[in-house]
Amino acid sequence: MNKRLLAATGIAFLAAGSAAAQSSGNWTGFYGGLQVGYADIDTNVSGIDGDGAIGGIILGYDYDLGDWVVGGGFDYDWTDVDLGGAATVEDVWRIKARAGYKVTSVGLLYGIGGYAEAGTDNLSSDNGWFIGAGYEQIVAPNVSIGGEILYHEFNDFNSSGVDVDATTFQARAAYRF
Repeated sequence: MNKRLLAATGIAFLAAGSAAAQSSGNWTGFYGGLQVGYADIDTNVSGIDGDGAIGGIILGYDYDLGDWVVGGGFDYDWTDVDLGGAATVEDVWRIKARAGYKVTSVGLLYGIGGYAEAGTDNLSSDNGWFIGAGYEQIVAPNVSIGGEILYHEFNDFNSSGVDVDATTFQARAAYRF
């Protein structure tokens, strides 16, 4: 009985320590969550553009350096943006690097960039790059919310001669481990 009580107390102490660290602004660790927002997609071909909902999953790791935080991550988004009947963008995935400054112990303002790939219904997929900015706030032990705006470029999409650029704005919620 005493061993079980001791083990339960130890586990509760470790969990409370982790929660206190997160609520005190320690950003180091893994996170996973969801995002949802809006995508505006344009091309260099007149009349071939579109906009609509976008959303998906986020995964990543951050490292707290004091006033600064650096990290990397992966996003996968589903969408159904029709580009004037020429194609429909179905998904976008990204490999991200980010660096930010803690404006408060629980608020992070950051810049972000990396590799992206977009898939369509009939033009296959192509890779490109993106850059952007965001803000994230720890709102409860191990829970953060935020927003991100990204600009994407896909030049000569799948050797079609069509240049595609997209701007996305998404709200995000994550559980931080």
